[in-house]
Amino acid sequence: MAKKVLNPPAKTRRASAAPAAASTANGSPARSALAADIIIANAPDPVFVSDLEGKILQANDAVSQLLGFRQDEVLEQSLSRFISQEETKEFVAALNEVVERGVTRNVILNPRSASGEVIPTTLNASALRDADGKAIGAIGILRDMRELDKARAYAESLIKNAPDPVFVSDLEGKILQANDAVSQLLGFRQDEVLEQSLSRFISAEETREFTAALREVVERGVTRNAILNPRSASGEVITTTLNASALRDSDGAVIGAIGILRDMRELDKARAYAESLIENAPDPVFVSDLEGKILQANDAVSQLLGFRQDEVVEQSLSRFISPEETREFTAALREVVERGVTRNARLNPRSASGEVIPTTLNASALRDSDGKVIGAIGILRDMRAYEEVVQDLEQSKTELQEKILDLEKFEEVVVGRELKMIALEKELERMQREIGTLRSDSTPG
Repeated sequence: MAKKVLNPPAKTRRASAAPAAASTANGSPARSALAADIIIANAPDPVFVSDLEGKILQANDAVSQLLGFRQDEVLEQSLSRFISQEETKEFVAALNEVVERGVTRNVILNPRSASGEVIPTTLNASALRDADGKAIGAIGILRDMRELDKARAYAESLIKNAPDPVFVSDLEGKILQANDAVSQLLGFRQDEVLEQSLSRFISAEETREFTAALREVVERGVTRNAILNPRSASGEVITTTLNASALRDSDGAVIGAIGILRDMRELDKARAYAESLIENAPDPVFVSDLEGKILQANDAVSQLLGFRQDEVVEQSLSRFISPEETREFTAALREVVERGVTRNARLNPRSASGEVIPTTLNASALRDSDGKVIGAIGILRDMRAYEEVVQDLEQSKTELQEKILDLEKFEEVVVGRELKMIALEKELERMQREIGTLRSDSTPG
């Protein structure tokens, strides 16, 4: 088994012996060097130490696991053994940056493993300094990008094959990636979309709104339902909504946005059709939010209440009904949220003339594009004619009951007279029989 970095090869030990002895004479620097060796050896990421020519002086087990070489096959080797000539030049430039600035970040390296696999990695490196603070090499940390590349490829596949128009932009609004659905929506080829600023397709005002949406993405990680109206290749202005989430680099910093556009033309047509149905409905129809504020009302509502539309719209329904009925209407709204509908709620709004108008309310849920209940569509039924009929029926019933009583009284009188006539007839028959008996008794024999 290869020796660990705490026991470097003899050449390395000889090269560092004098500084180590000096450090020991001073005390704590030697302990610091030992602590650094322990940290490097046990770091979970591949960590190596190189001189300013790129020769590897130290490497931990994670480097061996990444590349498939033993430590003795890595140590004292130039990094150029594992990377291409082009990347060797880039690494030397990175070392120069380490000397000048003390650090370099996200250098792309693609070392070849023992099995011949090219492994995509990024390198972050900081300066290795001697006791005088002079940069004598670099401490490099490699990050294996294979899983990230797989994830990136998967994400790109999702974007490419998404049914909705999806694009990726940087924080200045330049489009870095766009799927076919974007081309289908706008009528531009992908090469006419990529590397273009979104401001090419939207107005100056909406560009400012999109910039504000990008700021929200940076601050919150997401923005929802931003309105964009891009102009297509044919000149058509297309109503869309934008939902965007943060695009982050490997360090988690927001570097752009992934945006999903929703074509709202069909929804706008549906909304216009619904508004036309409401406007032209014969019954009084209104739309309210979940607090009872009237957002829309047709002419039939104005005809029912005697108020102009501008006196109804944006008003709370509580302006027209009693506090008790306001509570009942609020309960009806809760039922709409829970069940999607409420039926035959009693409302008695007061008209402009002060008349209390009996009505019944049937209401169904008003939902947003995500299916969430945001209000109610209510239909009122004027119950005055119905109540007049009910009152007429009640009056007719009362009159009928009175006539029945009169008839019963009349029947009592008629029946009483008939009974008396029958009694008189029976008395008359009895008397006639008695007279007949007397006559027969008085006749001579």
